[in-house]
Amino acid sequence: MNMMNRTGDAFTRDAAGGYAPRKKIYPKLAHGTFRKLKWTVMAVTLGIYYVLPWLRWYRGPNLPDQAFLLDFANQRLFFGPIEIWAQELYYITGLLILSALGLFLVTAVAGRVWCGYACPQTVWTDLMIAVERLWQGDRNTRMRLDSAPWSFEKIWKKAATHVSWVLIALATGGAFVFYFRDAPTLAHELMTAEAPAVAYAFLGVFTGTTYLLGGIAREQVCIYMCPWPRIQSAMYDRDSLLISYRDWRGEPRGPHKKGQSWEGRGDCVDCTACVTVCPMGIDIRNGSQLECIQCALCIDACDEIMHRVGRPTGLIAYDTFRNLEAPTHEQRVPVRVLRPRILVYGALMMLVGGLMLAAWMMRATLEVSVLHDRNPIYVQLSDGSLRNGYVVKILNKTHETRHVRLEVVGLDGAGMQVVGFPAGEASIDIVPDDLRALKVLVTMPAGRRGGLARGGAPFRFAIVDANDGTIVNHDATFKGPDNE
Repeated sequence: MNMMNRTGDAFTRDAAGGYAPRKKIYPKLAHGTFRKLKWTVMAVTLGIYYVLPWLRWYRGPNLPDQAFLLDFANQRLFFGPIEIWAQELYYITGLLILSALGLFLVTAVAGRVWCGYACPQTVWTDLMIAVERLWQGDRNTRMRLDSAPWSFEKIWKKAATHVSWVLIALATGGAFVFYFRDAPTLAHELMTAEAPAVAYAFLGVFTGTTYLLGGIAREQVCIYMCPWPRIQSAMYDRDSLLISYRDWRGEPRGPHKKGQSWEGRGDCVDCTACVTVCPMGIDIRNGSQLECIQCALCIDACDEIMHRVGRPTGLIAYDTFRNLEAPTHEQRVPVRVLRPRILVYGALMMLVGGLMLAAWMMRATLEVSVLHDRNPIYVQLSDGSLRNGYVVKILNKTHETRHVRLEVVGLDGAGMQVVGFPAGEASIDIVPDDLRALKVLVTMPAGRRGGLARGGAPFRFAIVDANDGTIVNHDATFKGPDNE
């Protein structure tokens, strides 16, 4: 069964055998349920995107209060009450896996609804087309304007369109850089030319790519740049709901005049309304195609025509391959939502989500890492004792100061000195949400040197929280002459 045909103008070859030049698409404004739904999704998604960096979330003094912040400078990410450090990026991996499985699940159920409604490329392209329509008019008016010779009217309409696109792209890039630094602070710095050069660089990159991809390239991004159209058919089965032309009802097609009989012909009047509203420029009557993003605007256009000619709606509708291939209308079957691949995707999402939740519940709020000095490995002091140096890093993931005590366990007779602290004192304050690196010297008396094995003497650093008694251990090795 061929579930995906490669048809449409984008793949037409010229006489020389290469790909033909791109034919500009002039999508007509559709009216109906799915067009309203797309406007709603656009408003909600753009609203979330632009507002999110400005939301505040109090985490305590001296901590950022931006609710959603990608704080790469300090190697951490903030998502409301959740904070993820660089060494915990496996949570991001888990979220990406969940997102991929969710996309697989939605695609298996109802095709490319993500592409048709919520994909950033679709949202911004829809916005750019709406702006173009505002300045230049609907489909036929835009086509006449493009074919007309250059005039003052054409110049100012084209200029207004592109200036509007650049302003939208600038707002898009500006909003995105706010995710990486405190938004009010960065906004003031950008306006007063005090922002870091990298902020202006990324603002320019994001502005340029939004203008190019959303305003100029449009459907070419979905056809040639995005890998998902090539992958999506693997998610389909015979019960996947896809936007389809019901040829059993529409054929044979042809023009129809008022008062003519409908006997011996189909409901399709060959008006091409479904083609003129399509942002990808395809004819859904040719079957399921790689370019189709399942935006359903063709359903709105066709239903409007069916109302005009007095025929039932649904000539173009969401339907399954199984029903489209049914020999008769009576042999159509209800849509089966619960089927093996849907259950597998759902079970995998629950499994990954459960593992992430369990890992988060068992997440340590105090972490320790130890790095032994490499050069020199040890130092022999004048009294014959040996000294090893270590860098002990203590990470406090809570939003309150922690008072900890550092101890050496399992190395009898050894002494410990934390550089910068008085001798014998190892009580350390770790400020909220911070990583503190300590230089620690461990000394073994000359009389204990005989206890060093070939691989060194194992011991551990114990970090004891003075507030709740929590103990975090980290293994280490004391090395001497035989370990060089």
